[in-house]
Amino acid sequence: MPTGKSAQSGFTYLFVLMLVALIGMGLAVAGTLWHTESQRARETELLFIGDQYRQAIRSYYELDPGQPRLSQRIDDLLEDDRRPNIVRHLRRAWRDPLTGGELALIRDPETRGIVGVYSPAPGHPFKTAGFPAADEAFTGAKSYQGWRFVVVLSHTAAAPVPPQNPPGTNPAPAPRAGRR
Repeated sequence: MPTGKSAQSGFTYLFVLMLVALIGMGLAVAGTLWHTESQRARETELLFIGDQYRQAIRSYYELDPGQPRLSQRIDDLLEDDRRPNIVRHLRRAWRDPLTGGELALIRDPETRGIVGVYSPAPGHPFKTAGFPAADEAFTGAKSYQGWRFVVVLSHTAAAPVPPQNPPGTNPAPAPRAGRR
């Protein structure tokens, strides 16, 4: 005996459940892709910021070739007052794009001056190859802490100054060219 109900009751409900499940899986895939893409963008930004710090440290060091020295503070890179006009080696103190905090400083063991920066962020970088020449050391790094933006400075000593004659003594005469 017919009860007056449709023979297809419940199929619409199953269809809606399957549709919600498919949308959920699609959003999960999209979220993973978004996370990967944003991580890659932060890595690119870290490479840019690290290079900015590297250039600023080198610029600060080479500003006075007669007496090169390393900066002791990031503020020195922002406003260098060793000249009559303030020199700005770095536009701003960049934040770590991976952690949102400050970049860790790498100091010279002798002078305690800043020679580089790195990100203290944990995690494995997506980019492991194809770096520019200045960053080739990052190839195969297992964590972001291996990406160390260090300036290689030329610690060339000044040419030795010849000894001067004490006052009151005559310098040695220069040798004369002889005849042939």
